[in-house]
Amino acid sequence: MHIVDGDAASQAGIDRMLRACGYETRAYVRADDILKHRPDGESASCVVIDTSAPDESIPDVVSLFSKAGLNLPVIFLTDRGDARVGVRAIKAGAEDFFTKPIERDEFIGAIDRAISRHRLASEQESWVRTRLARLQRLTRREREVFELVVRGKMNKQVAFTLGTTERTIKAHRHKVMEKMQVCSVVELVTCAERLGLLRPSAP
Repeated sequence: MHIVDGDAASQAGIDRMLRACGYETRAYVRADDILKHRPDGESASCVVIDTSAPDESIPDVVSLFSKAGLNLPVIFLTDRGDARVGVRAIKAGAEDFFTKPIERDEFIGAIDRAISRHRLASEQESWVRTRLARLQRLTRREREVFELVVRGKMNKQVAFTLGTTERTIKAHRHKVMEKMQVCSVVELVTCAERLGLLRPSAP
């Protein structure tokens, strides 16, 4: 958990609350201080920013993180009760927005949801990177076999299309399955769909 708050007393209060709920925290005075220490974007986490700090502009903060490639969810806190501030925060890409004094359980619930979503997104990104890396290991001919097999072509049809023998295609298909680390054609097709290489089958 990353806390950005220019007010030492307010920062300490948020920090105590989060630590009491089992979170490990790091505190900063300014939002751009987070980038100097560059937290691991793959670790599920969240940024809580008190916008009462004079240097914080909601759209600028979200844009700052986005441009730096730091995709952590951001929850804003403010002393102002102006609903327009909350709307601006959400439009800018914030995960959530709270006006102080905050209701503890609601605040912690929002943090838990933000971290859960970030964890799922990170896992998906990691899955995609791994499968794309495996795909890059295929030879040109193996990639051609891959493209035809995931579209439902049988070995005989693939062999005819590529102008080779069915035995050769079986060998290439085995290598494709091995390099992509899948155990079945169904798994290979699912992989292709999740990578956006195939449109999902119509219901």
